[in-house]
Amino acid sequence: MNKTAIKNFAVWARKKLIADIRYRAGLLGITEKGIQEALPQSGGGVEFYDIGMTKPYAVSGAAVKQRASLVEAIRKKERESDYKTAYQFIVEEVAYTWFNRLIAVRFMEVNDYLSSHLRVLSSESGKAEPDLVSRPFDSDLTFSEQERAEIVRMQQENAVDELFRLLFIKQCNALHEVLPALFETTRDYTEFLLSLSVIDRDGVVYHLVNDIPEEDFDVNRGGQVEIIGWLYQYYNTELKDETFALLKKNVKIIKERIPSATQLFTPDWIVRYMVENSLGRLWIEGHPAENSDHDLKANWKYYVEEAEQPAEVEAQLEELRAEYRAIRPQDIKIIDPCTGSGHILVYAFEVLMQIYISQGFSPRDAVQSILKNNLYGLDIDNRAAQLAYFSVMMKACQYDRRFISRHIQPHVFAIFESNGIDPFAVEDLIRNIDEDFARDILSVLDAMSDAKEYGSLINAPSVDYDAIYDHIEEVLQNGIASRDAVAETILPVVKAAELLSQTYDVVVTNPPYMGSGGMSAKLSAFVKEHYSDSKSDLFAVFIERCKEMTAKDRYQAMITQHAWMFLSSFENLRKKLLRTIDIVSMIHLGAHAFEEIGGEVVQTTSFVLRNSHCEGNGVYFRLVDSKNKEKDFVDNIHGGGGGTLYS
Repeated sequence: MNKTAIKNFAVWARKKLIADIRYRAGLLGITEKGIQEALPQSGGGVEFYDIGMTKPYAVSGAAVKQRASLVEAIRKKERESDYKTAYQFIVEEVAYTWFNRLIAVRFMEVNDYLSSHLRVLSSESGKAEPDLVSRPFDSDLTFSEQERAEIVRMQQENAVDELFRLLFIKQCNALHEVLPALFETTRDYTEFLLSLSVIDRDGVVYHLVNDIPEEDFDVNRGGQVEIIGWLYQYYNTELKDETFALLKKNVKIIKERIPSATQLFTPDWIVRYMVENSLGRLWIEGHPAENSDHDLKANWKYYVEEAEQPAEVEAQLEELRAEYRAIRPQDIKIIDPCTGSGHILVYAFEVLMQIYISQGFSPRDAVQSILKNNLYGLDIDNRAAQLAYFSVMMKACQYDRRFISRHIQPHVFAIFESNGIDPFAVEDLIRNIDEDFARDILSVLDAMSDAKEYGSLINAPSVDYDAIYDHIEEVLQNGIASRDAVAETILPVVKAAELLSQTYDVVVTNPPYMGSGGMSAKLSAFVKEHYSDSKSDLFAVFIERCKEMTAKDRYQAMITQHAWMFLSSFENLRKKLLRTIDIVSMIHLGAHAFEEIGGEVVQTTSFVLRNSHCEGNGVYFRLVDSKNKEKDFVDNIHGGGGGTLYS
């Protein structure tokens, strides 16, 4: 995979998209400095704005409504912060919306996952004009008579970019039917601010198609879904740098910048170590291979065999194995509560697929069961959650090419907060229902207040979520006035809350790193109240929170900074953990585990814990100092290196 090309494109594309969006907004009299009022001569469906040109700029037709929706979005966001922050947020939102969609369409066209089997951004024959532009009526897109006439006109006038823009938006809207979490219904202003060209060699489409080798997208030629994560990571490069510059000035990180400050793509081999030794171990402990055909461990390069145990510990472990033997593949629930772009979920999918196949499931049945029963993911960043969702769906397509047409949606969500929900929508939702049921709904919404600040640290109430979903569906079918608010703001909050209320068989994550000095006042107060033993850094807080999310005698795997193992500020955390967990294995990675982080400041460790909920049974502890090299780790674990410690 050409990471240099991927990084160069992602960093450049963000700048380009933002510049184009700012220009389009500026035509409407909307800039970082403020929002202009229409000039006095406006009227009759036409608005005029002074944008510094010799003549006022005229806005008419659909653009008038689109401008109004853009102004409304900025003003709404402004109520939470200030105008400049609101303007920047909306520009960033529109930029990453189209970036995500471009990346998704590119991945799908290269792997022939689009239902029309026509390329949207490129041509299989190598022509500059995309196949969809050349043969729009060969696609399975539905066109009105007016749209057909417009397409014919554009073809006759050789208006290639105008035609491409129409068809690209049409394709995105069609994908909403099968991939709704990524291809959301576009807002009026989102479409207006889109400025894409397939002719311009300095445009985003041309560079996406020509700068990144096609084989990096093609799963049949060595490409991987992992490219989605790298594109997201690199897209955030400059935003991350800006955020760290603010931290150096002792500026607290606002919730909108938490993802850019904490997002870090986990190296593939560390993901495999964590998943194989948590999810994989849970299965292997109860289902050892009966023959070489079912020896799943043969596929797992980073699986750490258990060390020899004392007799009393071995007896206790055998009790656990007896419990694990009753587990079926469809019983296992695994979550990444800080899912980022979905790298951990994608590999967990692969391991689950191997488990299902070993039990006689067909790939098609296994794919459906994995998404319905096994995989869960959450992230505070909407764009990361969208890409994680997309990555999981594309992984499913590798085993069932028609999967997206089956309308099965994964449990991968962005965390939405209840702040700002229309109070009238809440009143409509709880009107004329049982008082206790109304209290349950309100308790969920209350718990999710400021959820964009706290993310998966929220321990949502355990209520009857199925009953809430049934009630929401009934409200939506009744066609009440605020049904859009219920569907668009309340339902996503409830979905995230449900995942935060549950425990899981396996919790695997790379949590955010943020010291207390960078936390906002709200976040700092929250962690001090709920996680006093780990409040010094978010990564340590998440060690505690992930333990809460892990069911008894089940597995938690993480990669974190190593400071919690020895600093005095984490002494109480260490004592708490050693009373209630078994350490299964640990790799000390030191510095440079993440190639994007230079210097010696960030030193990490990755580990797998069993949540025993009682005094440690006997800690199987194999510690390997990998010196940050994958080969060192593999040589140690398969060569018998490392140490063993019992408690």
